[in-house]
Amino acid sequence: VDDAIVVIENVERIMTEEGLSPREATIKAMDQITGAVVAITVVLAAVFIPSALQGGAAGEIYKQFALTIAIAMAFSAFLALGFTPALCATFLKPSHAANSNWVFRTFNKYYDRISHTYVGHIGSAVRHAPRWMAVFAVLAILCGFLFTRMPGSFLPEEDQGYAMAIVQLPPGATLPRTQKVFEEMRGRLEQLDGYQSMMQVAGFSFVGQGENVGMAFIALKPWDERKATAPEFIQQANGALYGIKDAQIFVLNLPTVQGLGAFGGFDMWLQDRSGQGQAALTQARNQLLGAAGQNPALVGVRPNSLEDAPQLKLQVDRVQAQSMGLELSDIYNAISLMLAPVYANDFFMDGRIKRVNLRADAPFRTGAESLANFYTPSPATGQMIPLNTVVSSEWVTNPPALERYQGYAAVNIVGSPAAGHSSGEAMGIMEQIVNNDLPAGFGYDWSGMSYQEILAGNTATLLLVLSIVVVFLCLAALYESWSIPVAVLLVVPLGLLGALVFSLMRGLPNDIFFKIGMITIIGLAAKNAILIVEFAVELRQAGKTLRDATIEAARLRFRPILMTSFAFIMGVVPMAISTGAGANSRHAIGTGVIGGMLFATILGLLMIPVFFVVVRRMLGDKMDEPSKEWLEKQEREGGTAMR
Repeated sequence: VDDAIVVIENVERIMTEEGLSPREATIKAMDQITGAVVAITVVLAAVFIPSALQGGAAGEIYKQFALTIAIAMAFSAFLALGFTPALCATFLKPSHAANSNWVFRTFNKYYDRISHTYVGHIGSAVRHAPRWMAVFAVLAILCGFLFTRMPGSFLPEEDQGYAMAIVQLPPGATLPRTQKVFEEMRGRLEQLDGYQSMMQVAGFSFVGQGENVGMAFIALKPWDERKATAPEFIQQANGALYGIKDAQIFVLNLPTVQGLGAFGGFDMWLQDRSGQGQAALTQARNQLLGAAGQNPALVGVRPNSLEDAPQLKLQVDRVQAQSMGLELSDIYNAISLMLAPVYANDFFMDGRIKRVNLRADAPFRTGAESLANFYTPSPATGQMIPLNTVVSSEWVTNPPALERYQGYAAVNIVGSPAAGHSSGEAMGIMEQIVNNDLPAGFGYDWSGMSYQEILAGNTATLLLVLSIVVVFLCLAALYESWSIPVAVLLVVPLGLLGALVFSLMRGLPNDIFFKIGMITIIGLAAKNAILIVEFAVELRQAGKTLRDATIEAARLRFRPILMTSFAFIMGVVPMAISTGAGANSRHAIGTGVIGGMLFATILGLLMIPVFFVVVRRMLGDKMDEPSKEWLEKQEREGGTAMR
């Protein structure tokens, strides 16, 4: 609605000040405001061009906002330039009709006071421009400082209506013992607010397979039937389940983007880059987990793999087997035939084809002593040879699987930031532990959402710079001037400062949705500057001095800037206070945009006229003299009249 508000307010002002009819006022207003509407539309559409060209998961999110806002701004400009003037000429009444309403009279009374004070300030500010530019420099430095200190993140954790629990018992635990842990979990979770139901899976989890592992999906009540959000419920559930001594249980949130990892939080790979071996890697892992467990900014840091478990190691005595005339392939086939199901053939029964699998009966494969019951024929003698005569066994402890990442032996470490901390902080702490506390030869790498966060963070500054450059080039092409874009874009740091301050006050990180809000602020802050600067340029070309043109432009554009800015802010407030699904993403956008618009409006109204005066004076304009272009035009017109 911003473009329509600008048009309507301009028509109302002309009707009030010049006493024209609605139709005449509309025609005159469109002559003055069409260029500004076009410039605002181009800026708000072009500011998202660099973000729309981003790759990866972050680029897919940027593209959705870029296309939506660009198309919406095109429709907005079309309606503001096509339908709004017709509606103004049809529905608006002469200004004296509104004066009978006490609401309008009261509003105009206080607005006139504020406007008079504002115009007086602008007159003083343009006389002391260097002083105000020093204030601007301090604010710009503060903006850069806060931007570097803001904790980073990729996507906020959302309340998706359910959570996931990872259950891991000691190695060798049986399936009934795992199921008993699930029953105890269910009893404790039922006492928590927001719990609705739980679906359990024993014997399998995203950590691995085995009778000692499992996972559960915990469904929460609808958002309007519970007080606790999903992150709050997860924190309460971890505290309630901590007392179960038979297993390690971690209640986790699901990733915001399905497919980027199995869990929320960070996803690190600890790598053995010097080939020190599995034992050294395990020791480094334990050292990393110990240091992470002592840091209050980290919670739930754990290896995403099964612990070392007892395994029965079978070793064939090749010399003994050869002396008995046995082939190694016969020995291995006999072992696999007895211990693992081996497909034999199919048979037809009850109208269905069924498979025949061979394996030793359960009582005959319960331990190492069962090898005495397994036989294989000797081709040399034709006798049946028990396998325990050529196969020895021993119990060892080994990891169930050997993992590698990027070509290195590695172990996956996952975890989450504590309440009040961001994923970027947690990742930074984990990097410091690896670099400072672990022995030389061990490194790290990131995967899943953590890897995407690294990519998005590396391009954040470049993205903002490119957005400003694109806006600058578009304005330069529209106005055929290099000075006007500079005067317009100097207001951008003020808007970014507001977004940073409000987000930090609310404890929000610098994630993708905050960056989208910052990009939006660039366009919206430039919109306010365009309304003042463009009209000041027109007045300057009409023969007014630089001082008078700036003060008059600020006075005439004061009201539409306030109306459009606060209309936009009120439209974003529901996003900043929303609850339910996707609320955290809306908070990130809404909070940053509200803060940015407040600063860009309040500080921008005070500073934009100063920016225009400073830029024009740097190009040689005089404060109290008409512009050179106007004087040259007058000379040409005077000479033509004389001839």
